[in-house]
Amino acid sequence: MTETAAPSPAPTAETPAEVASPPLAPAGAPLCYVVDDEPSIRQFLSLVLHGAGVDAMEFPDGASLRTAMERRTPDLLFHNISLDSADAIESMIALGTAGFAGSVQLMSTRGAAVLEHVKGIGLQHKLNMLPVLKKPFETEAVITILRDLKLGLPAAGGASIDLDEALANDWVEFWYQPKIDLRKKQLAGAEAYARVRHPQLGIVLPGAFMPNATESSVGKLSEMALSSVLKAGQSFAKLGLNLRLTVNIPVQALANLPVSEMVRAHHPSNAKWPGLIVDVPEDQIVSDLPLALELTKKLERDNVRIAIDDFGRGFSSLARLGELPFAELKLDRAFVTDCGTNKVNAPLCKTVIDLAHNFGRTAVAMGIEKAADAVALVSMGCDFGQGFLLGQPMPEERFISLLRQRTTAQGRSLPGAPARAHA
Repeated sequence: MTETAAPSPAPTAETPAEVASPPLAPAGAPLCYVVDDEPSIRQFLSLVLHGAGVDAMEFPDGASLRTAMERRTPDLLFHNISLDSADAIESMIALGTAGFAGSVQLMSTRGAAVLEHVKGIGLQHKLNMLPVLKKPFETEAVITILRDLKLGLPAAGGASIDLDEALANDWVEFWYQPKIDLRKKQLAGAEAYARVRHPQLGIVLPGAFMPNATESSVGKLSEMALSSVLKAGQSFAKLGLNLRLTVNIPVQALANLPVSEMVRAHHPSNAKWPGLIVDVPEDQIVSDLPLALELTKKLERDNVRIAIDDFGRGFSSLARLGELPFAELKLDRAFVTDCGTNKVNAPLCKTVIDLAHNFGRTAVAMGIEKAADAVALVSMGCDFGQGFLLGQPMPEERFISLLRQRTTAQGRSLPGAPARAHA
């Protein structure tokens, strides 16, 4: 219930209907339009924006953007400058003529002179032009822009609060982070993370309420997390997406939960349900391997499987790893960081990935924040990835909004792992 952002995916073919008339995002949250001829860049920005509490609509060119502006005006516009800058210039003129009051963020791989020229045209037309953004850029650059403009969700607070108080006041909620198939570059699932929405402090991360939590409050939080994930699975299924979800629960709390009863209550037939993955920290498995073995065998009957979390620091102690019917090994994020360049971390990641595959299981890399690390993990054969580069945790309703927008626009599930904005 605690946590922490791939290589460029193959472009996804767009239908004429998408280009001609993309669906409008629901009103309510701030709205950003994203104009770029590369689908992977649009997807990258949409994931970041949705995770930060900003709705996004994607356009392959300025012409489709200008048509959409007649129906709804965004708060922010990301506009790529392609090799032919005339499209972007035409957009700046049209925005100025319409009296656009939002902010414009230009982005491109082109030289600074071209960027500044288009920005200058925007300024001439009295647009709020932000400092130009040179590709490639990472997730943090987008987050910084949103924070400076005060758009989306506020930054998470870090003040210490009491988990019992949060539970008693119904401040706890669960956010979902996309889990990406690194080779297919597709959405493979999602993981739930606990958040507290404090009336004064705003959104509070687990580091502020978990360290001093009592065993009783952790048990209550674990039951709430399991119930929330099972319900969320039903919501996602209504969109035609039977996602295997993941939730982090301590082994002792898991042993005390009525998992079978809860699964049957939400998935009585189990017909199309893809099952659930429960993350258990490696050190807890090592300290009580008999209990872990008992739990995995018991839970397997309900299509609930164990993933070994934070794996890598003590895997040499797991001499009996082959006896444990785990579903996944989740690489410790300390090893994932800089695995594309670090001569120590790279072989450790490869060893864990090979170990998982030797047992016929999958490997998941946590905390992917750099494109170079994602590329390296793909070359190592890593199966899945999570991290800010691939999509940050977002409230359930925002995650559903993102999925609904993509299924409506593209007639399929959320496509692949986004890259840094680089094209």
